[in-house]
Amino acid sequence: MLIWWLNALAVLLLCIVFTGILIPKILLIAFRKKLFDEPDERKIHRGTVPRLGGIAFEPVILFSIFFLFGMNLISGGSSFGNEIKANAPELFMGICALIILYLVGMADDLIGIKYRAKFVVQIFCGILIVVSGIWIDNLQGLFGIHEIPPVIGYPLTIFVIVFIVNSINLIDGIDGLASGLSAAATIVYGIFFMLVGKYIYALIAFATLGVLIPFFYFNVFGNQEQGHKIFMGDTGSLSIGILLSFLSIALLQTDITNTPYQQFTPIVLAFAPLIIPCFDVVRVIIHRFKEHRNLFKPDKNHIHHKLLYLGMSQRAAMPTIVFTSIVLTSANVLLSPYLDVNILLVADILFYTLINIWLTSQIKKRQTQTVKQN
Repeated sequence: MLIWWLNALAVLLLCIVFTGILIPKILLIAFRKKLFDEPDERKIHRGTVPRLGGIAFEPVILFSIFFLFGMNLISGGSSFGNEIKANAPELFMGICALIILYLVGMADDLIGIKYRAKFVVQIFCGILIVVSGIWIDNLQGLFGIHEIPPVIGYPLTIFVIVFIVNSINLIDGIDGLASGLSAAATIVYGIFFMLVGKYIYALIAFATLGVLIPFFYFNVFGNQEQGHKIFMGDTGSLSIGILLSFLSIALLQTDITNTPYQQFTPIVLAFAPLIIPCFDVVRVIIHRFKEHRNLFKPDKNHIHHKLLYLGMSQRAAMPTIVFTSIVLTSANVLLSPYLDVNILLVADILFYTLINIWLTSQIKKRQTQTVKQN
């Protein structure tokens, strides 16, 4: 296992270095070609900021993994090749899905694409992943359901993939939030895959973490006036979304019955890191439905907007949400050997609902006080 931990460290460092080199070059091109994310009434930022940071993600991830693969072959090693061969259909179809969404995201950032077209492409990418053999075949007791047939599992998997991709896309509303939540998820996936011997998936998780770290720095700490700030755009959020959906479903399928970690529930490990973005999308859609509004039209009703309405800065709201996600993930994982998955789900829903009710009440109280003062 030591050699794989070294490979994981190598791919992490390669992605950090190459992304750190590429993003300043992307910034330079964006400013020369005037490729900016212009502010409007639904956006938080003011001023022009390039939104092409996600262009660095897919090439760096693939280059770093393939570079390690090539170096492994050159040095006479076979473990890397054996691992890829054992998971070839899943990996190659997953890469195809990643490339397609990467190109669609880039097109959307540059010229704009209608949401219906993006949904069709996302569904197609979901089909590619399902065809490869990565699909939800067991709910592990969720809603009292265990093994499920392909006729239910295939469309369910496609739905989950599209849902996760859009959850990451929609949570990308303030600096560092989508990248922070995604980085936390990749750490969970990377460590767990490594511990149970799914090494190639661990490398994908750590490579994804590697591109997110330098992006997070430029996104959160980059000086906008000096032209050092950048957004990931749809290129980044769609690429990260498909990678997280692929990793989560692959983790769900992982058999851990004969490992030292068999007491944990894979479905909890797979989806606990995504609670915040997924729950937020559900809540926002319900709110739009109740208000008889277009379900796909952007608004300012996400969890990060609520914290901003309370007077928090982006620098305070982002770590608050990421820290909450880490606490929720840790609690779910640590309690999964002792509590039924349905109890954990109900507890998560109750916690998230109560938090949002409290935030709404505080916002109304703040607005009332503002009206009285005026």
